[in-house]
Amino acid sequence: MARGYREPIEKPRRFYKTVEVAEQDGGFAVRLDGRPVRTPKGGRLVLPTRALADQVAEEWAGQGELLELPLMHATRLANTAIEAAPSARSGTAEVVAGYAASDLLCYWAEAPQALVERQQHHWGPVLAWIEAEAKLSFIRAAGIVHQPQPQATLQQVRALALALDDFSLVGLAFGAALFGSAILAIALQRGWLTGEQAFQLSHLDESWQAERWGHDEEAAERAQRLADEARMLERWFRALRPS
Repeated sequence: MARGYREPIEKPRRFYKTVEVAEQDGGFAVRLDGRPVRTPKGGRLVLPTRALADQVAEEWAGQGELLELPLMHATRLANTAIEAAPSARSGTAEVVAGYAASDLLCYWAEAPQALVERQQHHWGPVLAWIEAEAKLSFIRAAGIVHQPQPQATLQQVRALALALDDFSLVGLAFGAALFGSAILAIALQRGWLTGEQAFQLSHLDESWQAERWGHDEEAAERAQRLADEARMLERWFRALRPS
């Protein structure tokens, strides 16, 4: 067997017919053939809102003969919020602050002018919003040389993250990693941007390059997967907001 070869991971077969949501333990549980879904460590998958439970249930209902577990992002986020977040809140907030420390939206092109103007048009309002509404002040840099952000800003980002419930916190960390930007994740969590808008802003440079040099099929497929995750995250945050 060649070095580095890995046997393909066998996907589990679908073992249920029906998916439903039912009230349980002060929240909403997803049930398969009447039995509650369990987290990887054996706990019950109970969500804080009906809308969030519906989102997770739709992932299970939408599976085919084989379960695509890595693509069930809402289920994975729910498992993380239930099992990992309670004991790792500080570390999760630190992850968000880490993305804020080198936020994508703070690194602008030096040239060509057309790209600079596009960043100004699309990124400028988001930076203005984060300062006005979230009271976070970021330093903008030109080029790729690292620009340290104010420690006060990073401390505020940590505090903002820690003020969230576990489900919103894991969503924020997921979004920061997805976009390479804590700013975009915060804007999405607060409903100022849609998932599609946040994704497009995070891929502004790539889109500009593709317009000039053509689209790469593999890159386009990856972008579509990421856009789907961004739309999933928009729904996740919306499901957690008070009705």
